[in-house]
Amino acid sequence: MKSYEILREVFQTTSAKQIAADLDLSLSLIYKWAETPNEQLGTGAPNPLDRVDQIIQSTKDPRIIHWLCQRAGGFFIKNPKTHNAHPDHLIPATNEILQEFADLLSVVAAAAADNHIDAAESKKIRRRWEELKTVTENFVACCEQGNFVPVAPKLPEAAH
Repeated sequence: MKSYEILREVFQTTSAKQIAADLDLSLSLIYKWAETPNEQLGTGAPNPLDRVDQIIQSTKDPRIIHWLCQRAGGFFIKNPKTHNAHPDHLIPATNEILQEFADLLSVVAAAAADNHIDAAESKKIRRRWEELKTVTENFVACCEQGNFVPVAPKLPEAAH
């Protein structure tokens, strides 16, 4: 879906007039954001969604999208890359999730041992939690696709 299409749908349930007032922008500019861009006719206008996408593409820095998701009350998990299916990797993938969860619990237990969790410990817990969510999302996506190659265990290289 294009950004202007999303905004067009949002404007069906949210007042463009209120958005203009909240952002201290003209109502016509707000409506231009939802127009199909056409350079020849001079319609449409670069909208904030396109701008944020340009920043993300330019910087390749995931902190931007993480911040936006956090501001919206959620979190971002990158979609896994998919390959050909092979269900033999189901058990090792399940074990990986359990290991990630155990690692998270270990970090939480160590941090809480003194009945106080400081900022550094909080960051460590957050990092482990994000890793667990990523591994689990990868597993769930593979379940949905019947494709477990992406979650195959990494085997050590043979000694030469």
